[in-house]
Parts: sequence; structure tokens; C-alpha cells
Amino acid sequence: MNYFRYQDQALFCEEVPVEKIAREAGTPFYLYSHRTLLQHFKVFDTAFAEIPHIVCFAVKANSNTAILRLFVREGAGVDLVSGGELYRALRAGTDPGKIVYSGVGKRVDEIDYALKTGILMFNVESTQELETINERAGALGVRAGIALRVNPDVDPQTHPHISTGLRENKFGIDVEGALEAYRRVAGLKHLDIKGVSCHIGSQVTKVNPFIDALERLKGLIGRLREEGIAIRYLDLGGGLGITYDQETPPDPAQYARAIIDASRDLGCTLIFEPGRVIVGNAASWSRRSSIPRPTKRRNSSSSMRG
Repeated sequence: MNYFRYQDQALFCEEVPVEKIAREAGTPFYLYSHRTLLQHFKVFDTAFAEIPHIVCFAVKANSNTAILRLFVREGAGVDLVSGGELYRALRAGTDPGKIVYSGVGKRVDEIDYALKTGILMFNVESTQELETINERAGALGVRAGIALRVNPDVDPQTHPHISTGLRENKFGIDVEGALEAYRRVAGLKHLDIKGVSCHIGSQVTKVNPFIDALERLKGLIGRLREEGIAIRYLDLGGGLGITYDQETPPDPAQYARAIIDASRDLGCTLIFEPGRVIVGNAASWSRRSSIPRPTKRRNSSSSMRG
């Protein structure tokens, strides 16, 4: 749910008329509902309360420092994809031990910044990136925590342009070649293998693709442990969808129940990277010299309940 509503044909955010905000603040502006943001984060985080986990908000979904600070105060970590996002996360007070650095094309100066900050781990996209991080960690006299982003080859059943978990998608290391890639990492002395990572896509509205990916990663983790490679974290990424039109995505409690049941006895801290499911319907906006006009109710609904 969210805290935008209509009363006598006037749009309210929580208990405040949006028209009043527009008169006092001027236009254009973006308006966020503190209560909506806080509730959505708490609902998601609480759903996993029975297992070790870290909710790392995906900064790409909304990089407003005040919003990041709100989640950090509730114990959130962050998932980021650039040095600029790392800067914002640190300004918001994020514990470096709860920061995961994802994304392709990490620059050397951004890698150095993250290494000096002491982030939890890099989600590494390729063997070439492994070599670069190992080299920079050696130059700085530190060890870099890493997880390999593994492509589990599952269909997320979402729009093909935002699917990232199939073999033909360009992201991550193929699940079949991941074991050999981890063996290679084990020989790089400036890297500390901490976990396995995946991200199957965005706006995923069914639970099954997440569970299919988890089952494939469980097999990989078992094989790694047999070879003496300790895996402490499993990063399942983000991608849980919301309702824009006729979609009926699972709410966080349903999603969490399925993940928890499928990961019993895995012995890993689970990391999640929610983005739109937290902030997707928590804001309104105004054009210059106009009062915010409502969108159709179906476009402002969400699968988040609590």
C-alpha cells in the first residue's frame, strides 16, 4: 500500500494536501511519502527476520541521500554500481560492511575507492574484472571481498529487455563455467571469496524463477564447499516486481516464505537488493506551475502489504 489518497477530489500525501505543498514549496518538485518508504522497507526486511540476511537497497532505484539515510537508519545496506553511488551511500551513513558493489564497467579509480572504504564485497562480472580487482587490492595492500555473478540460465518471465538470467543474456558468468572461475579466484592471493551472486532480471512477478535460480546456485555452492571454498554469502539480487497495470506479483511475505523454505540448511547469509518494490509507488511529482495531477489508481498501486 501507499499513503497517497484522494479526499474530496484533492490529492493527499499522508495527511497533507499536495496542493498546500505546491503553494509553499513551489513547482516543479518531487514528493516522497516517508511513511510509505519506511513501511515498505520494514515489510520486506521483517519478512526475512528468521534467517541471517542483509537488505541492500538498490541505489539505482533512487539515489536521494535523504531516502538512503532513512533506510540506513533501519539497518539497510546498499547495492551500488558506481563510485558516485558509493559516495552518496557513505554520506547517508551506510556501514561499509553492508555495501555490495555490482555492475559492469567498474573503473580503476572506483575500485580503489571501494577498496579503501572497506566494502563487504564486489559482485564480479567477468574473469577480466577479477584480475583488475586483484591487481588493485595488491597495490593498496588489502584483500578484496568478492562474489562472482553467476548466470543461472533461468527464465525470469519478464520483459526480454530487462531479463538478465538466461544463458543468452550478456551478464555474469555462465553457471556451467562458474566452478572453474572460482578455482581461478582461489589462486589470486589478494582476493577473499565471500559469496555467490546472481540477478535474473527486473519486474519479476512470479516466485518460481527466483526459486529455480536458487536451486541451481545451491548445487554450485555445494560443489565449491567440497573443494574447500567457503561460501558465506548468497546474493540473490533484486527484481521483485510491482503492479503497474494488471500484474499480480507476490508480496514480500510470499516471496520470503518461498526463499526461506528453499534455502534451509544452506548456511549462508542471504543478501537481497530490492529497488522498485521499496520506492516504486512512494512518490508524486509536479510539473512547473501546476498542481500534481493524479495518475490512474491502477498505476500507483503496489504489491507491498503490511
